[in-house]
This record gives sequence, structure tokens and C-alpha cells, in this order.
Amino acid sequence: MYDATPLHETVSIIVPAKDEARTIEQVLTRLAQLPWELQVIVVDDGSTDDTSAIVERFGGATLLRHERNRGKGAAVRTGIAASTGDIVLIQDADLEYDPDDLPKLLAPLFSGVADVVYGTRLRGGEAQRAHLFWHYLGNRSLSLMTNVLYNTTISDMEVGYKAFRGDLLRSIHLVSDDFRFEPEITAKVLRRHVRLYEVPISYYGRTYDEGKKITWRDGIHAVTALLRFRFGPM
Repeated sequence: MYDATPLHETVSIIVPAKDEARTIEQVLTRLAQLPWELQVIVVDDGSTDDTSAIVERFGGATLLRHERNRGKGAAVRTGIAASTGDIVLIQDADLEYDPDDLPKLLAPLFSGVADVVYGTRLRGGEAQRAHLFWHYLGNRSLSLMTNVLYNTTISDMEVGYKAFRGDLLRSIHLVSDDFRFEPEITAKVLRRHVRLYEVPISYYGRTYDEGKKITWRDGIHAVTALLRFRFGPM
């Protein structure tokens, strides 16, 4: 069993948010209950609702703003640049991912056996809302393509819960503004031959009516990104 209680390490949690006034306070409340020294960075990516006002009222988090919507990748890159933690984690603002899973997600990093840890929604063991079929098929296909191109066994490349050694993540040059961030960061850490672990996590997926933003077009972009970053410069 890995140790989920670090002695001297800090954790930076990047929360990209676009029009998430309905859930952002719940996310911040849940994160504040974690037993670590935290740096919570909320990047408001051009919201038109009260997301920023709620973050400011809640307190305890660094709020960074994009004046216009630039995409999840751009928001995460802004958060990475502001991060100082020994470990950096990405937490979506919509509560599709459960902060109660974070101790076990980060345990391989705290114990020093991993450089990168991905959650996985596709290896069982935790509560799962039934996936949208085409998203499920797309995720499986993209993960298979990742494994063929990069000689690995990742089951859920597109998962939102990704955690990294901070110095490693900050040393990687990232360029994607949109959801291509997920295949880009995966490609670039795998090309460095890092120790990457997967940990089963819960998943409370949203429908489009509930605010889900990713579409089939993002799947096509992910395919081109996997190819581009496999054979292009680091």
C-alpha cells in the first residue's frame, strides 16, 4: 500500500473553469478538506456567469482570468505557469471527478514510485455513471492508438484526472489551447519514458444537457494530435 500522507510536499491543484457557477463552490469546498498543503489555482477561461465572483467570495484560491474563452489547454497552461507545488494535479470544475479519490490517486507520487499518475474510468473498481456510448468508444479507440504509437498500456488517455511531479510538468513545452492538451501531455511524458501509473477512479459524467462540452470534433483533433506529437519535435 502506498503512503497518501506526504511529509513535506505541496500540491498545486489547477482548476480550469468555464461557466461553472453551479459547481465551483462545491469543488473548492471539497478541495479545502484535503489533508495536504495546497495551492489551488482557478483559471476562469472567459466565463460569462458568476464563476469568478464565487471563487473570490469563497477565498483560499488563486484566481486567474482569461478575458475571452481560449480553451481547456490554454487554461491549464496558465495554471501550470503559476504553480509552485512539488506535485501538480488537474481538477475539472464540474464534479465529474470526485476529490475523495485524490489520496489514492496521488499515493504513488507521494511514495516516490511514479512520476505521473492518471486516473482511469475504464479498469473498474469504483462507481461509474453509465458512459455515453460514442464517448466510451472514442476513449477506448484513442487509448488503443496511444498504446500502439507509444508502446504503453494506458486504458484511459482522455481522463481528466492527471497528476505530475511539478518540476517535470513545468519543464514540458505545451502548445495546445483546446482539448488537444490531453493527447499532447500524454505524448510528451511518454516520450520522456517516465514512470506512469494508473489508478481506478469514480466518474460522474454529465450529459450535454447538463453542460458537457467535449464533442466528436475533439476526438478527431485528438487523433491528429497523437500523430503530430509522436513524430514532431518535443
